[in-house]
This record gives sequence, C-alpha cells and structure tokens, in this order.
Amino acid sequence: KQWYQRRVAITAGDPRSFLFDPPVSLNTWIPFKMKIFNLVLLILLISTVLGKNGRRKKLKNQISALGSTISELKARVAALEVAEPIQAKPDEDLAWQSLHMAAAAACRGSTASGGSGSWGNAVLAKENSRSCANVCASTKFIHCDADVSISGYYGKAESYEQRLGHFYNYGCQAPGNTNVKFDEVKADGGDVFKDIDEGHWYYRFCCCRK
Repeated sequence: KQWYQRRVAITAGDPRSFLFDPPVSLNTWIPFKMKIFNLVLLILLISTVLGKNGRRKKLKNQISALGSTISELKARVAALEVAEPIQAKPDEDLAWQSLHMAAAAACRGSTASGGSGSWGNAVLAKENSRSCANVCASTKFIHCDADVSISGYYGKAESYEQRLGHFYNYGCQAPGNTNVKFDEVKADGGDVFKDIDEGHWYYRFCCCRK
C-alpha cells in the first residue's frame, strides 16, 4: 500500500513524494515551501550584505591608500617649492657676479689710464636718474672715468654673425638714458636673466677711482 501511494504520487507529479514518506498534505506542504523560500531569501540577503560590506571595506582601504599617496605627493611638492627658491638664489647671485666682472673688464678698457693709481678702482651701479660723475662723487672714489652700459645674451654662440651682447658709453657728465630697467639696484633678482625682449637692453655701471 505504501509503495502504491508513492507510485501514485510520482505518477501524479507530486514533489512531496521525494521528501516525505508518507506524503504530507497540501496544507502542510505549502507553509513548508514558504519557509524554505524565506530561508533562501534570507541567505541571499545575508550574502548580499556581506558582499557589500566586503566591497565597502575594500573601497575604504583603497581610499585610505589613495589619501596616503596624495599626502606624500603634497609633501614632496612642498619640499620642491622650498628647494626651488633656495636653488634659484645662488644661480641669480652667480649671474650678477658674472655681469659685475664684465663691467669691471669694460671699465678697464674704457679708462684712459687703463685703471692705474695707488688704489683699486671701483665699479658702481649707476642710478638711472643720476650721472656717473654724481654717483662717483658721493663715494670715496670721487673721480669718474667712464659710464659703461653692457649686456649679454644667454646661451652659447652658434654663428659668427650672432649678436652676443651690447655696450655703450654715455659719458660721465650726463645721466644718459634714464630707463629704470638699466638700474641694477632697482631691479629684481631674477631680472638678470631677462633680455631685450623684456626691455632689459643694458645694465649701467660707473667706473670710479680715488
């Protein structure tokens, strides 16, 4: 009889026959199926939440790592910003020194006596609004021998027709060209790297002696 009931249930397509012996009634089977469905749904929800938590944790870790990288880059940029002016200052000073040596050579070649005398002669920055006679007279090197205006282009010469610099002698008695861009004292440190395209044709110097 039991075999017959199972056989009839299988023949009728009743899935309860695979789970229960003897077969359960429909009133019992339907709530059971709902419990199974709810259990499966709960498992899926738990898996989804755990998956989201895992992804969220991974994302937080990635954001944290990215934040650390950004902080490190900011620190490096800050260090470079500090180092750049420190590096630029010696470069500017060396450029000005080179210009001063060129001015000394220009004065040496511009004086009638060639820079003779009992004392070392002086090269002074010329104020744009005053004559070199006036500039020299205001120091212990009271005599003016020349007013030299010089400039040089940046970089190596590439041809024999290339202009490498400029020079001019305005003389001691008159202020000459009063362009403030020719006055080193009133210039910014980085102006030594500027050229005629930015209005810096010359820097002017006074050749003075005692």
